[in-house]
Amino acid sequence: MLYILETCIRLILACLLGGIVGYEREHRNRPAGFRTHILVCVGSALVMITSEYIFKKFSSLTDIDPTRLGAQVISGIGFLGAGTIVREKFNVRGLTTAASLWAVSCIGLAVGIGFYEGAVISTFFVYLTLMLLKKMEERIGERKYYKNVIVELKNTTEDGKNDIIIKITNIFSKYDVLIKNMEHFHSEEKNGDTIIKFMLKPPHSFSLEDIVIDLCNIEGVYRVYEE
Repeated sequence: MLYILETCIRLILACLLGGIVGYEREHRNRPAGFRTHILVCVGSALVMITSEYIFKKFSSLTDIDPTRLGAQVISGIGFLGAGTIVREKFNVRGLTTAASLWAVSCIGLAVGIGFYEGAVISTFFVYLTLMLLKKMEERIGERKYYKNVIVELKNTTEDGKNDIIIKITNIFSKYDVLIKNMEHFHSEEKNGDTIIKFMLKPPHSFSLEDIVIDLCNIEGVYRVYEE
């Protein structure tokens, strides 16, 4: 009876701690939210409880490593974390949620084996990191996100195209926009007009509308848009 009570306490605590982290992710509309984090944490706790049970029952008969099942949880949680990572053009989203799932699985393992102090303290630091350090992260250095801007040029000579590209890059420099990559090709559908694709890393204060106005004022440019 005492063992059953201890098992219930561990699973309930895993549910609460996983729910705390999951609530923060749910609040920010992340792919893995409240229920997902609870399930991961409770499942991880159950794995460690099962490992402990197997060890106590069969340790007198054979050599058993009670950490083997827990190790499989840590490595196996990767498939779930990978499902939360989404690439949007040149930006990657979901890495923090994937990391929180991995952390929650470790918290569940700690609860499952009875290491309550470590589980509770870890949950506090994980929640603190997700809630409070995001603003600090945004203030430290530049945010690494990119934009694709397409500039279409009227059919012109090679020298004329080079002159236009120089004018375009000067405008980007004017707005402190860093050009990470540039590629151009001819459109077969538009009488050989040139299409230039810029991969840009804009500054914090970025107004694409102002840049588009300046770009469209360049002779030879007839269309500018974000991909």
